[in-house]
Amino acid sequence: MSWRGILIYAENYSGRVNSSAFELLGKANELKIRIDGEVSAITLAREDVDVVVQQLISYGADRVVVYKVSSDEELANQLIHRDAIVDTVNMFKPKLVLISATPWGRSLGPRVAAKLGTGITADCLDIYVDEQGDIVQVRPAFTGNIIAHIKTLTNPVITTIRPKVFPIPRPDPSKRGEVVVKNIEELNLSNDARNIKVLGVAKVKEVKLPDVQIIVSVGRGLRGREDIEIFKEFAKMLGGELGCSKPLVDMGWCEKDRQVGFSGNIVRPRIYIACGISGAPQHIAGMKDSEYVIAINIDETAPISKYSDLLIVGNMYEIIEKAIKKISEVKKDMLTT
Repeated sequence: MSWRGILIYAENYSGRVNSSAFELLGKANELKIRIDGEVSAITLAREDVDVVVQQLISYGADRVVVYKVSSDEELANQLIHRDAIVDTVNMFKPKLVLISATPWGRSLGPRVAAKLGTGITADCLDIYVDEQGDIVQVRPAFTGNIIAHIKTLTNPVITTIRPKVFPIPRPDPSKRGEVVVKNIEELNLSNDARNIKVLGVAKVKEVKLPDVQIIVSVGRGLRGREDIEIFKEFAKMLGGELGCSKPLVDMGWCEKDRQVGFSGNIVRPRIYIACGISGAPQHIAGMKDSEYVIAINIDETAPISKYSDLLIVGNMYEIIEKAIKKISEVKKDMLTT
């Protein structure tokens, strides 16, 4: 059997399919014009198998393979997910395997590649098929200073893709596809998968920035660590979350979970407010697809101005403090009327 088609891993270890799988399905349907074969999705599920299947088919899967588990512990066992993907690859021989570069996917992808004895390109921002018909994976290298275009010489090609770099396609509830449901008992589990014991979630992220619709980000213009609270308060007043540029994470002023950029989060909020951020390429790559960008900077020639829908030239402290005051007044008036 020749290597053909595309396989999407749909992350579902908590009982809900991660929306990043839908982004991958959208991209896979673009690529399958150049990669002969079907778009398949593989996932694990404990309950609501029919719901999961219909979700994946409506977002673009031609075939869905579901491995049904009997407990939450099995669902959260990453090595069972690894063995399920390997089993699916051996069944259908996909030319390309796409996994979302979530914290879970970043750990899972290399395990799958090692088990299959193939290469993997991690944390990609794009993927395409060149004129020779080769799959090319695009990712930042040397801390984002260059963009590398990489070809994997072994089959299948395994790629992890950062969430939010591709749009979620419009679902088609009328779409139909092939369904393969297997009980986990049918899977020839490796000894390490059988012997591992899942204790639970060790850490829950303080914020999932890619899912936020309004982000207020701060950069080098911040005078001190304690001033972060001012901008965090402003973000909360807008119903959003605080983001930051890489230098603030490097200085220990802000959590890594809040970093926007190549080495942080790729975000697509409705509103992105950049405060004191000059606009290094590493940061721009993480927020350039925001619907509406507001930049506050004392330098009107800062690179971020080219990517802004609205540029406010001035002291970011004075501007944000005035905005906080005005929003407070408006909210107070609404409560009294």
